Amino acid sequence: MPAVAYRESLPIEDPRSLEDVELPVPEPGPRDLLVRVEAVALNPVDYKVRRNTDPGGKPKVLGWDASGTVVAAGDEVELFQVGDEVYYAGALDRPGANSRYHAVDERLVGRKPTTLTYGEAAALPLTALTAWEGLFDRMGLRTGALEQTGALLVTAAAGGVGAMVVQLARALTSLTVIGTASRPETVEFARRMGARHVIDHHRSLVDQLKEVAPGGIDYIFGTTATDRYIKAYAEILNPFGHIVSIDDYASLDIGVLKRKSVSFHWEFMFTRSMFRTPDRRKQGHILAQVARLVDQGVLTTTAHRELGPVNAANLREAHRIQESGTSIGKITLSGF
Repeated sequence: MPAVAYRESLPIEDPRSLEDVELPVPEPGPRDLLVRVEAVALNPVDYKVRRNTDPGGKPKVLGWDASGTVVAAGDEVELFQVGDEVYYAGALDRPGANSRYHAVDERLVGRKPTTLTYGEAAALPLTALTAWEGLFDRMGLRTGALEQTGALLVTAAAGGVGAMVVQLARALTSLTVIGTASRPETVEFARRMGARHVIDHHRSLVDQLKEVAPGGIDYIFGTTATDRYIKAYAEILNPFGHIVSIDDYASLDIGVLKRKSVSFHWEFMFTRSMFRTPDRRKQGHILAQVARLVDQGVLTTTAHRELGPVNAANLREAHRIQESGTSIGKITLSGF
């Protein structure tokens, strides 16, 4: 089958950084679906793995957002059947989905929203799961709990995760949603996703939030630069506030949060699949709820740029854009 892989960690400008290859069609395990992949989407995890994990000359396939059709199933599969249209993010410790066929644990899979194309659907799984788990599992917010009041700050609200956090919080809670963005096009995108206010993350967060949220901030969903903003967070958060962080950094001074008894939460979408937690089927349930909300018109895809078919040249361009830090929403690729 056609696939895109890399054999050594190289700068994305090097044509060998991602290459077109032919690989055997995977054999599905007992709880696996074999999916004919129709579209994939990019996330920062793709380039982070490519840059930091050297496969030692063996082809390693990336890609943790996909949509397609089930063409075969393992002996113990219970939830899907051949012909079902599905979408999912999969597992970080298994081969990615940048291939014509892909094996994935059925418990991590949801039925594709019927109102979306494969490309539009592929943009959603990883970021929707990250946003949902961060808001409702980590912070403890309750879906549809309109008595919950307060303000939520979402950094990089025009990014893939930020845009889903904004949408879910606006649709399923009564919080005042405030996003950060800095360019006219990202400000417009964040507002279109549902942010009531958008502030500039290149200016003082404290000063701007005093204007738009004079009562303070109760929740922060940090998608980037948490280490740089932590002191500002400590100042703007109300007592007993919550921070969810998904980004990477060498160290973080969380001691500044103690005085206000602020709770700090990590969110890593791959934890359930990586550690085979007993509740990993919940990711399939989350994707089912997201699909229902999309088909009802409550949520929308965050697909923003389509680069054509899945091949090495297009994926190198997608990685280049992701690494530049200028991507809006999600980059997708459709077909082989």
